Amino acid sequence: MNVSRLALVVAALLVLTGIGGYAAFQSPTALIPVGFGVLLGACGLVARKESLRKHAMHAAAAVALLGFVPSAPGLLGLPALLAGEAQRPAAVVLRSVMALLLLGFLVAAVRSFVAARRARPAGES
Repeated sequence: MNVSRLALVVAALLVLTGIGGYAAFQSPTALIPVGFGVLLGACGLVARKESLRKHAMHAAAAVALLGFVPSAPGLLGLPALLAGEAQRPAAVVLRSVMALLLLGFLVAAVRSFVAARRARPAGES
């Protein structure tokens, strides 16, 4: 799957995560994944145009990084969640899902950037 298509898939999953979280827990902060999903989806749509693909995918990687950093601490709450000791279980789940989705996309994007760089002819920047 190419990275621009993956951006759209991850964006859709983030939107569904946020909407599902809001529907289940009625907390406005559960909608945070929706914002990142919309931004990532916009980058994925812009990347469909060949001349804008490189810039759009770099922007998508930046969005993924900016979303991963604040959601990553949710992963640290998983042991407490599994032990039944989490203070806010819904927040741990939603942040962890968001972190894993964005990390997966970020890894795929970086791998794609490296592969594209290696595929360029020597001397081309």
